[in-house]
Amino acid sequence: MPRRTLFESARRPAGLLSTLTLAVLTLASGAAMAQANVGGDAEGRQTAQALLRVREATQPRTLVNEGQALLDRDVIKLDGYAYCGQATSLAEQGDFRQSIRAASKALFLGERDKKPDLQALAHRDLAMAYLYAGKIDEAEQYARSALLFPGASPEQVLAPAHKILGDVAARRGNQAVAITEYNDALKTASERYRPQILVSLANALNASGQPKQALQQLDAIGPEARAALANFYLRSRAAALLADDQPEAALAVYDQIATGDQTADSEYQRLWALVGVGKVHLKRNDKPQALAAFLKATTLANGLRAKFRSEEFRTGLFGDLQAVFDQALALAVEQKDFVTAWNLSEDSRSRQLLDSVRGRADDALGGRLSLPQLQALLRPDEGVLEFHAVGDQLVVWTIRANSFEGRALALPQAALAREVDEFRRSIIERKRDVDAQGQALYNKLMGSVKLGDGANATTRLFIVPHGPLHYLPFQALHDGQGYLIARTAIAVWPSASVGGQLWSRPSKTVSALLAFGNPATQENVPLPGAEREVNEVSALFKQKQIFVQRDATKMTFKLRANQSAVLHVAAHAEVDDVDPLFSRILLANDGQDRGLLEAREVYGLDMHSVSLVTLSACESGLGKVQKGDEIVGFTRSFLSAGASSMVASLWPVADDSTEALMTRMYQSMSEGADLMDAMRTAQTEVQKRRRFAHPFFWAPFNVIGNGRMQLGS
Repeated sequence: MPRRTLFESARRPAGLLSTLTLAVLTLASGAAMAQANVGGDAEGRQTAQALLRVREATQPRTLVNEGQALLDRDVIKLDGYAYCGQATSLAEQGDFRQSIRAASKALFLGERDKKPDLQALAHRDLAMAYLYAGKIDEAEQYARSALLFPGASPEQVLAPAHKILGDVAARRGNQAVAITEYNDALKTASERYRPQILVSLANALNASGQPKQALQQLDAIGPEARAALANFYLRSRAAALLADDQPEAALAVYDQIATGDQTADSEYQRLWALVGVGKVHLKRNDKPQALAAFLKATTLANGLRAKFRSEEFRTGLFGDLQAVFDQALALAVEQKDFVTAWNLSEDSRSRQLLDSVRGRADDALGGRLSLPQLQALLRPDEGVLEFHAVGDQLVVWTIRANSFEGRALALPQAALAREVDEFRRSIIERKRDVDAQGQALYNKLMGSVKLGDGANATTRLFIVPHGPLHYLPFQALHDGQGYLIARTAIAVWPSASVGGQLWSRPSKTVSALLAFGNPATQENVPLPGAEREVNEVSALFKQKQIFVQRDATKMTFKLRANQSAVLHVAAHAEVDDVDPLFSRILLANDGQDRGLLEAREVYGLDMHSVSLVTLSACESGLGKVQKGDEIVGFTRSFLSAGASSMVASLWPVADDSTEALMTRMYQSMSEGADLMDAMRTAQTEVQKRRRFAHPFFWAPFNVIGNGRMQLGS
């Protein structure tokens, strides 16, 4: 295997871990490798196999097989059309993974029973679920395939499929194609469905610079349909009026939305009315008033319970609360108000989590730190470097105990994602140009960052990444003289507020081990190295419980997870970038349960007695660099469950270098160094060995969370 856990082959006295308070999460991630030539060695082959599984995960044959397996486990089995109904309902509730699973059952039944109409419906439902989840490539794939089945219902399949293709084109910014697809959808749409298509068509016309035509389409919607669409119709009308240089008329409609009848959705609609008011002020070139309106909207958003609203997608409005924060943040940056911009960035990260969880799990890390509170926690040699990608800019904040500085870099997120992707490829393929690429990224991201020198130097840096930067190994950035890790110890935080909360968690005493290795399951290939791993880990502890192969079940995990201070799992893991709550660890199949431990279940576990969680994932589903935040979604469940620190890998790693690095890290900690200083020592020393000099060997590990964590006396 390309990756064995940090403990494998490392024999250290049990006392070394006697007071450890650490969670180590090893994730082989990075869709940037999807097209990479990863070489012919064991690491390369394993990476290629993992990437192939990721690419196949959304393919029809894979979903048919999954549908059959899911159906076999259903106690009460429905017919295919009922599963399609479930899929539609679940997608409209925001449960995208469950929707895909229901559609997969229908897909299998349609193929088994040779019912092309059912297959067409299943493809339509898959397209809808992927669209709502923001996976527009997959949405387009299944919408197009839905159109190909003979006998597909015009009203139930053809019209929705063309509507989805229009939505995909609109989200890509190709309004001309969107308009064509919406018009095709109107040809076969039912009278009930037509108003939704007309609103989407109006939005596409408006976005393409044709507001008068947009208003004409909205005028074609009858009074009853307008009443049914309610504020979603009014929002489209106000946007078209504003684009048609009728700001006063648009403002009147936004006021109508804000002061309308009180319903369960009224506060949410008032939020979007405030956003509209902000856009009116922008039209008038009154940016201070625009910012004030957007700030009111974000304040309202912070107080709203997260809820998925399918009407946003049905009407092509694609309402995104994150976009509200980004609009406000961009205005604050334009006005050089970097403190307000930082507060908005922190609020948006908290909001993003709520939007992802949507009441399906309880998170213990939802609080917020103010800037003065954060600065009061920082030591003189510590600094926070926080990023936020918005529009064509990357905003960077440098925070120290006695200073605060913000700046905006001209770096669009798409370009940033490409550069991070290319850098990761150079690392994973072990290319010689890796330092040059690392220097180019360093110059763009950190060239103007003031880390100080001498007695005023920042020697400990807490980095808060955003978007594709979640996949960037900052330690491997190069300033032309050396790697960043040579200048400063590094830890990564999901947000500054989360980092501060993790600092406050009390240290616990480690005394017993619970380990799971090489779970026996049909979901993955055997991991004999993982079994050796947990046996070697167990040699470090006097008190231990070891479960391997068929004994390493999910039920055992749930029952015993909170009974030992150290929890070690050596198994496969998969990141779900459709819904991070369905990311999972693959434990043993006990005959009644497949053994898939999902992140949503980890949220519900009581792990407060656990000091150390080691998830040694030999391979994982690989997220997209463009998005990045699914990594946060996967690790967040363990942080919320009680872990204060993690060590996460950003790609599959080699055994020998990992053993050397982790052995040195723990040795440093046993000598009194805290986690991030120990990692720095390990990375700088391992890279001095000629065979491990390339960043592939020494740079994959990130410290996440409480980098100050130390071993007890």
